[in-house]
Parts: sequence; structure tokens; C-alpha cells
Amino acid sequence: MIPILNSSEVKLIETKTNEIFYDKLTFIYLEMPKFNKSEAELVSHFDKWLYLLKNLNRFTEIPAVLQERIFRKLFTIAEVSNLNEEEMKTYEASLKDKRDWKNALDTATAEGMEKGMEKDIEKGMEKERIEVVKRLKQLGVDEVIISQATQLSVEEIRKIVID
Repeated sequence: MIPILNSSEVKLIETKTNEIFYDKLTFIYLEMPKFNKSEAELVSHFDKWLYLLKNLNRFTEIPAVLQERIFRKLFTIAEVSNLNEEEMKTYEASLKDKRDWKNALDTATAEGMEKGMEKDIEKGMEKERIEVVKRLKQLGVDEVIISQATQLSVEEIRKIVID
């Protein structure tokens, strides 16, 4: 199974019948002290995880072989968990500030987009109203009737028709 170190595979059994209780549940115990690969010998992700777990307390920086995103994330979590009480309060306050700024920015962006969409809709409606005025005038409809239908003044209608 795992040739690089000793391991034990444990399953739960029903004591009366000696039958496996649930065949999809298996506990594997690894003997970490027997994992002795060096950084240069790490080949698989499994090797890297074992190396990391065994040596995490010794690292002052992330080893080159562990520069993948998942390992960098783990190191960030480890750094945060290593903070003292005062550093943790400062860190949490910093996170709160960051989240507050992000929420404020997201809200402002959403409101700006909404206002922009409203302006676009208003522009579209205004353009449509101008087109309706021009079509009605071309059909010979009286300016007073067009004014009543579009809620534009006769002067506004004359200006649209001239343009």
C-alpha cells in the first residue's frame, strides 16, 4: 500500500459476528517518524504532504518544492494560527476593515450600475418618444394631439420635428 513508511489499516467490526461494520470506512495510521525522504526525493503530492506534516514546525519559509497554491494556503493558515493574542486581535481588526471596505465598494458598484441602467433606460425611452413624435408628425397628426399623447409641449414637438 504505502511502501515508504509503515502504516496500519483499521476497520470497524461487529464484535458478535466479527463482520466489518461498514466497508467504506477505513482508518489508516501512518508512522510519521519512519518517513525520512528529503526535499529532493519528494515525487508525489502524498510525499509532499507527509514531508510538510512531519517538518512544518521546522520551516522558517516555504520550501521550493512546496510552492504550489494549496501548500502556500496551508502556510498562511499556519502563520495565522501561530499569532499571539495581541497579533490575532490586530489581524482580525485588519480582516474586518478589509471586509468592510470590500462591502462598501461592492455596494457602491451595484448602486452605480443600477443608476447607470436607469439612465440608459431613460435615454432609450426618450429616443423612442422622439421617434414616435416624428412618425406621428409624418402621418399628419396635429401637434396638440401629439403633445397630449407624449406629454411634451408643442414647442418641444416643433424642435424635435425641426432636428
